[in-house]
Amino acid sequence: MLKRMIVPLLFGLVGSAILISLGVWQMQRLTWKEAILADIETRITAAPVAIPAMPDPVADKYLPVTARGEITGDEVHVLVSQKQIGAGYRIIAAFELLDGRRVLLDRGFVKVQQKEAMRPTGMSQVVGNLHWPDEKGSSIPEPDLKAEIWFARDVPALAAHLNTEPVLIIARNVDLADDPVAPLPVDSASIPNDHLQYALTWFSLALIWMVMTLAFLWRARGVQKGS
Repeated sequence: MLKRMIVPLLFGLVGSAILISLGVWQMQRLTWKEAILADIETRITAAPVAIPAMPDPVADKYLPVTARGEITGDEVHVLVSQKQIGAGYRIIAAFELLDGRRVLLDRGFVKVQQKEAMRPTGMSQVVGNLHWPDEKGSSIPEPDLKAEIWFARDVPALAAHLNTEPVLIIARNVDLADDPVAPLPVDSASIPNDHLQYALTWFSLALIWMVMTLAFLWRARGVQKGS
């Protein structure tokens, strides 16, 4: 009888060990992700500086910047959805700096019905973070250029369309009076971190696997005794 129970026992132990190892791996990933998020938050909330002459998409990602310039009125609308608000648009505008450089400015969010409510122009002081969002994928539709509606913040394509540098400032603050656009600043909370949930799932499966193994062995033992 003992020999017949060794195989299912080993099967149960190996299965549980694999599931536990996956849970441990997710806990290691959690530690790694938390360190990354802490670094990103530190970079996001640092004191703003002038926009570098040649920003680097890797080294300068999330770099806090401040700049004074003119919102030219050239803009496009990126269709998005906000929790508890619904559909709306991110307003991406051409922003001309005092030295003549033109960059992209993500001013923030407006509801669908507010899209054409206001296109402010003139001098403005902007504080925000440099960002190169990776939102363009094979499932994203091409922009409707006639309606100026886009479905992703494709920085190179937006820059070509608005005749700017491929540099995007996500605004934290824009000093415009009576502006209906609500800034959606960069923050680490938008970066997914589900490793704890994954770890708990693997550990739970390991426990279930072991309980099922023990139940099977107990039942097999009873059958053997009865025979």
